[in-house]
Amino acid sequence: MTKQFKVLAALLLYIIVNASCWAYETFDQFGTSPTLNNGQKWKIAYYEGGPHGNYYRYLEATIRGLMDLGWIEETDLRKALNNKKDTQKLWKWLVNKSDSDYLEFLGDGYYSANWDDDSRKMNRMNLLKRLSSKGNINLVIAMGTWAGLDLANRNHSVPTIVMSTSDPVRSGNIASADDSGLDHVHARVDPYRYERQLRIFYDIIRFKKLGIAYEDSLYGRSYSAIDTVEKVADEIGFEIVKCYTKSDISDTDIASQSVINCFKELSKEVDAIYVTIQGGVNSTSMPELVEIANNNNIPTFSQSGAKEVEQGILLSISQPGFKPAGIFLSATIAKVLNGAKPRKLRQLFKDSPSIAINLKTAEIVGLYLYADILAAADTIYRQIKKPDKLLTD
Repeated sequence: MTKQFKVLAALLLYIIVNASCWAYETFDQFGTSPTLNNGQKWKIAYYEGGPHGNYYRYLEATIRGLMDLGWIEETDLRKALNNKKDTQKLWKWLVNKSDSDYLEFLGDGYYSANWDDDSRKMNRMNLLKRLSSKGNINLVIAMGTWAGLDLANRNHSVPTIVMSTSDPVRSGNIASADDSGLDHVHARVDPYRYERQLRIFYDIIRFKKLGIAYEDSLYGRSYSAIDTVEKVADEIGFEIVKCYTKSDISDTDIASQSVINCFKELSKEVDAIYVTIQGGVNSTSMPELVEIANNNNIPTFSQSGAKEVEQGILLSISQPGFKPAGIFLSATIAKVLNGAKPRKLRQLFKDSPSIAINLKTAEIVGLYLYADILAAADTIYRQIKKPDKLLTD
């Protein structure tokens, strides 16, 4: 069996499994139609560890989903926000300008620690105090691993929808893919996403030494899916070369430089790099990371998705936009507000397959991509795009 056939076979299996997951959702007993909270609007709050591009995308997609379900009046969000992709600006719009007969987005209900430990402690204390007061908040969106860990506990019982976590099980946000472990907690999860990424990357490149840069902490190991990398490496038989970075810190310049330094070090030792999700991998650092890898003929795979492939990473399996996740998450919120316990709702929801390839990067690193691999790709970039804005992704 050729390696190209294996890639196509893996994608076919991915589609079949996903189809069964989507079909399951139609049998949920709780409706998604808008309802009031005993004649009052539902009070919603938001909590994040700090700014991250994916956080905005998940929040926007969820809000769009709630619009589609009728909980919020339809609005062109990008026009309303002047294309500014910032969760705080989106929340301010929701508070002041969104039109909803059913939801109240609390003006004092937006919490962000800006990746600062002291701010995180203060936010956690203040929010948990509010959540323990009956009726003050009816549902909270916990965006990212930090927020999930701070709220997925027994210190309160307010419904908490955890979004945008790399691995909510290994990070400790939830007990398992099938059971959050707490009645008030729900976290969307795809337990085999990164394993699929690694196996397809290996089938195409056949690397012997895979480089991976990540923060050597509980959170860093979770973001990078290092346990999964080690599992796949042991099964397939390739070597892992690790380099440690700084990620969850308020100074993004230090985080970015730590990843750049690791790429320089790894490029001397490996024949492929798995680019993990972390604070130092962003629009500011991406051009230099791509240049280091490409100048050393090192194939790269983005754990995050197609946006990084557009900026010069060789490959990724990405989301076809955030709309499917937004539909799933908004439906989850709607069902909870209609009486479902978060723990009882399905958490497993896989992204539909979408291979992204950068042909310019392939040319630079000297990789020949066979026609069947290109045929399997949903997104093909022919040039390396320089970031328009220096924003943390």
